[in-house]
Amino acid sequence: MSDVKKVVLAYSGGLDTSIILRWLEDQYQCEVVTFTADLGQGEELEPARAKAEQMGVKEIYIEDLREDFVRDYVFPMFRANTLYEGEYLLGTSIARPLIAKRLVEIANETGADAIAHGATGKGNDQVRFELGAYALKPGIKVIAPWREWDLLSREKLMQYAQTHNIPVDFAKTGKKSPYSMDANLLHISYEGGILEDPWAEPEESMWRWSVSPENAPDQPTYINLTFQQGDIVAIDGEALAPHQVLARLNQLGGDNGIGRLDIVENRYVGMKSRGAYETPGGTIILRAHRAIESITLDREVAHLKDSLMPKYAELIYNGYWWSPERQMMQTMIDESQKVVNGEVRVKLYKGNVTVVGRRSDDSLFDEAIATFEDDAGAYDQADAAGFIKLNALRLRIAANKGRSV
Repeated sequence: MSDVKKVVLAYSGGLDTSIILRWLEDQYQCEVVTFTADLGQGEELEPARAKAEQMGVKEIYIEDLREDFVRDYVFPMFRANTLYEGEYLLGTSIARPLIAKRLVEIANETGADAIAHGATGKGNDQVRFELGAYALKPGIKVIAPWREWDLLSREKLMQYAQTHNIPVDFAKTGKKSPYSMDANLLHISYEGGILEDPWAEPEESMWRWSVSPENAPDQPTYINLTFQQGDIVAIDGEALAPHQVLARLNQLGGDNGIGRLDIVENRYVGMKSRGAYETPGGTIILRAHRAIESITLDREVAHLKDSLMPKYAELIYNGYWWSPERQMMQTMIDESQKVVNGEVRVKLYKGNVTVVGRRSDDSLFDEAIATFEDDAGAYDQADAAGFIKLNALRLRIAANKGRSV
């Protein structure tokens, strides 16, 4: 007899998590609480409630977490200009800490002994869910069915569903997308199918959020973005909540063919994985944020931030959002953002985001010093000679000693 009496399951209502629900009840002889999060994936979530009710679940949590997601996770990440391996905007990675947090909180609220997730033993999500859960509740038990059961093929899953009377929409199973997809308000990802051949170009029909750059409008779209302490708070003068900002930029970016990405990334579990991503709003935010920082941040602060970013990105990718080192870095980053205020004007055109203007009351750009015209003595160019000689001293000494490098 298992010592697990109640478990909170991250539940989508799809085939896999419906099978997991029944498998947990069967294997652990426990009660299952379902948790379904609306992170802006664009799907109706009430069918998940109906499916859970049909399977006899008594405690069902369905929560709109879009604002929490963007305000407390996506925006803080973009304050650091975060990119993993120079390309990936971490759309999947950044959603997992919030889901882990709510799983633990619901476990506490319902008196559950464990949490469960549907991540496979090959992926990064198992790491992200579980590191987050253990950081927030060290004694929590985590059940990962894909690491325990023998239902390792679609045929076995379907057979299990039939044997255990799990409701499955058989009319849809034959039309299932060939891709494994994950979506939230920041991005949609595609893996599997022809993408498992890194030489194969993604099919145009695969993309869901964006038009191809070739088919984007022939006229550019201009938008003005207002920043306060590193976050966008208004678009074209209209004040918006964080999740509204991202949703609007997703639409504008997608309409202009922005945000498509095709990469091979190095997974935490040790394998390389090819994926395609659409992140239109995030692509715009990242470009605009760097633009406003370029006139408001001190040079050395900006360079220090840039040097920290790869480590910060790695922490998120590897599931360490709740680690003390990530939180320490976030404090440093947020301190720098107090002066990151102002406006950025961007042009969206056929897959490109071009910054065409930036201004701020906190700007460090001094036109009187930077001008190529007469600066009226604002900058003494003769001062540069001493600076150059001092910086050249070690190079001259080495050369005089016959050192080539």
